[in-house]
Amino acid sequence: MRPRLHTVLHVCAAVLAAGCLGSTLHHGIEDRGAALAFGVLVTVGELTRRGGTRIREAAPLAAAGSLSYALLGEIAGRPAQPGVAQVVTVVLAASLLGSVPHVGRGDEPALDAPARRVLTVGFVAVCFQPLSGRGVFDDWGGPAHALLLLALLSLSALCDAVLAVALARSRTRWPFLPMLRDELRAVPGIGAAVIATGAVMALGAAVVGLWALPVFSVPLLLAQLSYRRYAAVRATYRQTIASLARATEIAGYTPVGHARRVAALSRAVGRDLGLTEPELIVLEHAALMHDIGQLSLVDPVPAGATAVLPVTEQRRIALLGGAVVRQTGVDPRVARIVERQADPHGEQPLAARIVRVVNAYEEKSREGGPGGPLTALEDLRLAAGEYAPEVVDALARVLSRRTEEARAYPDRSW
Repeated sequence: MRPRLHTVLHVCAAVLAAGCLGSTLHHGIEDRGAALAFGVLVTVGELTRRGGTRIREAAPLAAAGSLSYALLGEIAGRPAQPGVAQVVTVVLAASLLGSVPHVGRGDEPALDAPARRVLTVGFVAVCFQPLSGRGVFDDWGGPAHALLLLALLSLSALCDAVLAVALARSRTRWPFLPMLRDELRAVPGIGAAVIATGAVMALGAAVVGLWALPVFSVPLLLAQLSYRRYAAVRATYRQTIASLARATEIAGYTPVGHARRVAALSRAVGRDLGLTEPELIVLEHAALMHDIGQLSLVDPVPAGATAVLPVTEQRRIALLGGAVVRQTGVDPRVARIVERQADPHGEQPLAARIVRVVNAYEEKSREGGPGGPLTALEDLRLAAGEYAPEVVDALARVLSRRTEEARAYPDRSW
């Protein structure tokens, strides 16, 4: 059986780390003060880490410190080239040390983050350290040197994005290009702050010494705090939408958890069809609120199964639901999707097609007993004139992957 790509990348990172550790132990650590200072910086960055799918968002200070150490050529005017092996060893040791409290609190240890950091930092160090040690950059003036560092750091951001998408693609088989587009769109945010801080730290250390590290860490820490507040606002916004969506469950119009299940499955189908992250967020919110129009009904539909209603009634409920969503102040795109979920699929936007197919599947599979999911999927395939075939095919792929993952990880909850 051919090893999956994430396993190959983990092995490559492990081989690189082992080789660098062996070389460092054999030759010893050069400039221990600098190694300790950068190690402490990376450790502190890991200690301040919070949950996040991207390393630069979860631990930006650690990412910036790692990259600046890889680009270290001078300290207060004197040469200081730690070398590729020492850079990788110090960064990995500091990252693992800073992760100990997180593991102690019960956070699940993951190999993807350290593998990405080792490979990305190793890439930057290989590009810079050998040439710096030979004095290639001695003739580069201040602006040219700064631009060179920024170019290398930008290239490292691209390298990290490709690694992140490759690891995610290996595990999920989601489309590569949409994921890469989402990853690159995140770079101008906190990623740009990480790149700029890494370059400034390396340049500052060359001029004023190691005191540059704590001084230039402060702006990034403030940016990290602001980003977390922004993430908290977004989380509160989503919780508000989820609470509004539960109104139909509390009133007895839909089964408990129906909106949440439709939203989760719609997001997976949208990901399979190549929707970007902003589009997935709108899709998820629309899926959460897709049944809110049922609150206008005098008599609830049995089990909230709107897919069995006449088309005219489905459209009336959808239009009423869209009107309710518009009153909540939610993104107008969410209201448009809710309004159009009962239109002919040839006239619907893709998000509305997804919500309609997933909602029908959830209702049909709930009613079909043990064989419900397969029967529901077959019913959707046979009703090709009512449901978008490309969305039904994407749903089938998502369900197939979930089945394979459930077999591979039987102890995991899906």
